[in-house]
Amino acid sequence: MRFHRSRVATRVTPDFSVEAADLRVQVADLEERLRESEETLDAIRRGEVDALVVGGRDDEHRIYTLESADRPYQILIEQIQEGTVTLNDEGTVLYCNRRLADMLCVPQERVVGQSLYTFVSPKDNAAFHRLLDEAKRSVGRGELTLCVGGGSTTAVYMSLSVLRREGTSTLLCGVLTDLTEQKLHLGALAAANLRLTEEIAERERIETVLRQSQKMEAVGQLTGGLAHDFNNLLTGIMASLELLQRRIGQGRVSDVDRYVNAAQGAANRAAALTQRLLAFSRQQTLEPKPTSVGRLVNGLRELIGRTVSPEIHIAWRADPDLWMTLVDRSQLENALLNLCINARDAMPDGGSLSIDARNLPVGATLAADLDLLPGDYVTLAVKDSGTGMSDDVIAKAFDPFFTTKPIGQGTGLGLSMIYGFVKQSHGQVQIASTIGQGTTVRLYLPRCVEHEEDFESVSSLMDAPRADRGETVLVVDDEPTIRMLVVELLEDLGYVAREAASGAAALSVLQSRERLDLLITDVGLPGGMNGRQVADIARTVRPSLKVIFITGFADTAAIRGDDLAPGMHVMVKPFTLEALAMRIKETINDHS
Repeated sequence: MRFHRSRVATRVTPDFSVEAADLRVQVADLEERLRESEETLDAIRRGEVDALVVGGRDDEHRIYTLESADRPYQILIEQIQEGTVTLNDEGTVLYCNRRLADMLCVPQERVVGQSLYTFVSPKDNAAFHRLLDEAKRSVGRGELTLCVGGGSTTAVYMSLSVLRREGTSTLLCGVLTDLTEQKLHLGALAAANLRLTEEIAERERIETVLRQSQKMEAVGQLTGGLAHDFNNLLTGIMASLELLQRRIGQGRVSDVDRYVNAAQGAANRAAALTQRLLAFSRQQTLEPKPTSVGRLVNGLRELIGRTVSPEIHIAWRADPDLWMTLVDRSQLENALLNLCINARDAMPDGGSLSIDARNLPVGATLAADLDLLPGDYVTLAVKDSGTGMSDDVIAKAFDPFFTTKPIGQGTGLGLSMIYGFVKQSHGQVQIASTIGQGTTVRLYLPRCVEHEEDFESVSSLMDAPRADRGETVLVVDDEPTIRMLVVELLEDLGYVAREAASGAAALSVLQSRERLDLLITDVGLPGGMNGRQVADIARTVRPSLKVIFITGFADTAAIRGDDLAPGMHVMVKPFTLEALAMRIKETINDHS
């Protein structure tokens, strides 16, 4: 141990009540103590004194060494906030500072000379001996419980290491940190964490109740909007059919077409409303095909013009070499019409409506901003000069059943349907709006490098393709009305029709020797066997059998567009008999 004068800060605080003679005595005493310490340290350096080692040449010399050589360090050690101790290799206390004595609630003179082992809690005796052994080799560190005055205990963290070795004897020095405050702090922290956990649980409970309340409010909006719309549509269908029946009974067939058209129009609007419900929940079955957005918009321009007000000016702009995109055409048409109707409603006094289609390469940075995969996209934007939308309205615009229109004038499914359809098509939707200046809704649709297929339609059942001789179709559906209508259509077109109400009944026909060219099956069937399972079994018996699935929504466990084998196709309910007639002939003639 070395001691340098420069490391000792001697500070004398003036006290003008003390006489000068007394001050001179105090200074002289301090100088004498420093001189003695320096002489002792010089002796230690020369090897003449064994400082701080118990067992010197005699007791007097040992006391001189401890009292003189260690005094400058004692002055500093007594000021620190940690307990310090000097031990021999058996654990006997040779020195401790006042802080350690305070921790033990025992006077200093009663600690020195005793084994520190006597202050260690019995449960930590083994741990104390382990620390001693580790300290003799390098450093011993660990937590101990000390028995203090009054029968209580205190937790300390002890760090013990070698101060000096002399032959077989070892002098150890240690620092003990009182963990009482830390333990109290940890206890308070644990209590605070418990309160926080309870508060979080209560908040989650409140949020659950709120979400349930919001669900019930959404159901209320659904019943208010959809019930109004469906009641109107059903009234149109039912009234048209009643008048149709009445006029036929009266022999007044000249009015039949008018009632038929009215019923079909209402039924088509009801079908579109159902598709909106499926679209926002992403449960609809899409039939994506390579599509020219420009050609699709041009085909709708006349309908859009009749839908919006004459006071609204319509502009259409597109890139000259607009890319193709892979989408469900009917859903894109519905989405565009919905956006134009929303724009019309936002301009009650007229304004301008523009439809803009562009090619857009999307790099990594823009893709991250748009939440898209990098690549090429076709954008379709509908912009109006209407009233605009606030940030709060934009934030909720895609929520199902959210609408700013009065109850009965909107279901709140338009934008949510668009959002669901575009996300199913691996695209994105964005809204930009300014109050009083207008709104722009932009669709991002992935580019497709395939060529567009021709739009195919049948004007009426009279033009539907007829069956070749002997072509046979098996119809499987648990709904008697649908099964009856499809069978009658097949017979009208010259097909041999077979029918079954369940998968089990269908298997008996499939396993027979009867000719079968096509299987038309509903996806959801009773009896534990769905339509996909029926088709898979049918393909094992008749590998070349063609299949048409008919479904009201996408049962992902049964059919997916990318999981259909060649010769398998999907039709989404509701569908027209004309479309079904065309699909039947296409599927039978499909040689893929």
